Amino acid sequence: MTFASFDLPAPLVRQLADAGITTPFPIQTATLPDTLQGRDVLGRGRTGSGKTLAFALPMVTRLAAQPSHDSGRRKAGRPRALILAPTRELANQINATVEPMAKAMGQVTTVIFGGVSQGKQVSALNAGVDIVIACPGRLEDLLGQRCLSLDGIEITILDEADHMADLGFLPGVKRIMDRTPERGQRMLFSATLDNGVDQLVKRYLHNPLSHSVDSAESPVAAMTHHILEVSGADAKKDVVNQLASGTGRRVLFMRTKHQAKKLAKTLTAEGIPAVDLHGNLSQPARERNLEAFSTGAVKVLVATDIAARGIHVDEVELVVHVDPPAEHKAYLHRSGRTARAGSGGDVVTVMLPEQRGDVRTLTRLAKINARPVPVKPGDATVMALVGEVAAYVKPAPPAPVQQQRAPKKPKAAGAASGGRGGAGGRGGASRGGGQRSGAAASTGEPGRRSGGRRGQSAAPTTYSTSTPSARSTGGGRSGGSGAAPSGGARRSHSAADMSRGTRVGRR
Repeated sequence: MTFASFDLPAPLVRQLADAGITTPFPIQTATLPDTLQGRDVLGRGRTGSGKTLAFALPMVTRLAAQPSHDSGRRKAGRPRALILAPTRELANQINATVEPMAKAMGQVTTVIFGGVSQGKQVSALNAGVDIVIACPGRLEDLLGQRCLSLDGIEITILDEADHMADLGFLPGVKRIMDRTPERGQRMLFSATLDNGVDQLVKRYLHNPLSHSVDSAESPVAAMTHHILEVSGADAKKDVVNQLASGTGRRVLFMRTKHQAKKLAKTLTAEGIPAVDLHGNLSQPARERNLEAFSTGAVKVLVATDIAARGIHVDEVELVVHVDPPAEHKAYLHRSGRTARAGSGGDVVTVMLPEQRGDVRTLTRLAKINARPVPVKPGDATVMALVGEVAAYVKPAPPAPVQQQRAPKKPKAAGAASGGRGGAGGRGGASRGGGQRSGAAASTGEPGRRSGGRRGQSAAPTTYSTSTPSARSTGGGRSGGSGAAPSGGARRSHSAADMSRGTRVGRR
C-alpha cells in the first residue's frame, strides 16, 4: 500500500514522494481512512511511529476541501486548525512536517510558544493563518490578550497528550479546548492514557475510533539494548567518551542540566564536537544546537529528558543512557530517539556497580531482556558499538578575554588657590603613595609630603585613577614604589573623587 491508495490530493502525494515518503507506517494506515472522513480518532502508538503524518495529512486535506468563508480569504487572528504540543521543540518539528504540505495546498502555518518575544507570532496571526501549532502556555497568554480567537477552529489535534499531562498542562489544555467549537473534528494522539488523558478523551472526543499499533509501553523491536557495567567513575568517563566518538549521530542522556553542559564541553575539548540541549538554554541556543545536530554539522547531542520527547531526528544510530533514568517510561522515551522511520538502532545503559538494583528494576518494567556485561575502555564490546571512529576535530580556541580600556588620565588639578583641586585646597599635595609628577614619580621614590603643610606646594599634582589591588609589602598603598609614604599612611584620592566633590574620610 502507498499513500496514493488513500483519498489524498495529488499535490500532497507528490510532495510526499519528493521527500522520499511513499509507504505509510501502520499508525497512518490504521487511522487515515477514518480521519479523512472527519471522524474523531484516538491514536495510540509508540514514539517514532509516524503520528505526525497520521494527523497532518487529513487535516491539510480536509481544510483544502472546505475553503474558509468570505471567498476563501483568511481572517486576522482566526485560524481554522489547531495543533497543541507540549514543548517548543516538538511544535517546531511538527511545523517542519506540516508546513511543506500546507504550502502545497495554499495554506499558511505559524508556531506559537513561549521563551521568545511574541511580536512575530502576533504579526503572523494578524496577517491571517490557517493552521496554528502551539504550546498551551503562550497560546493562553495570546488568547487573554485577544490576539486570536478559536471560534473558527474546524480541526483540533492534541499530540503527545500524555506528555502534556506529565508536565501539568492538562488544566490549560481543557481551558483551550473549551474555547473551540464542539462541532469540529478532534484527534488525540498519545502513547498512554494515564495521568488524566482518558478524561480528555471522554470530555472532548465524540464517539472516537481508537487505533493502537503497539501496546502503550512496548519497546521497539528494531532496537538492540545493551547494559555495560563499568568499575568506577574513571572507567565510565572513558567508555562514554569512546561511545561518543563514532561517525554516526548519537544522543547521550544525562539527568541534570549542569552535567549535560559539562559533558558536551568536555567532549568538544577532546576533539569530539558536541552540543547540549536542556532547559537552561535560551530558545535561540536550543534551535541553533538542534539545527547543528539535525544537519549533521555535529554528531553528538548531550541532553536531559527535555529531548526524550518531541525531538525527531532520523538516523540516530546510538542512544546512551550515561545516567540511567529514574523510571521505565523515561527509558522508553529516551530510547525512542533511535530506531525511527523503520531504521534500527542501539541503546546503551552505562551502569556503575551501585546502580545494579535500580537498572534491574528499570529494565524489568520496560520489558527489556538485556543482561549486564562488564567492560573496560577499549573492549571489543565497546568498540563494536562505536563503529567507525570519527576524525579528531581540533577544538576552536577560546574567545580572547576582552581587555578593559585603561582609564583616561585625569586632568591636572587646577592651580587656583582656595579650590578643592588647587594648590591651596585639599588636593594641593599628595598625601598617599599615589603616582605623582615630578622627580619623585620619575625616580620611583615613594610619595612624600611636599612642602610640609597643606597648601605650601606650588606645583600641581596628578593622581592615579587605577584601583589598588593589594597592599604593597612595604606597608604603603598602590602607586609609588610600594614603600610606606613618609609622614603617614593617608589614602590617596583620585581626581574623579575630587571632581565629584566626594568626601573621602581617613581610615
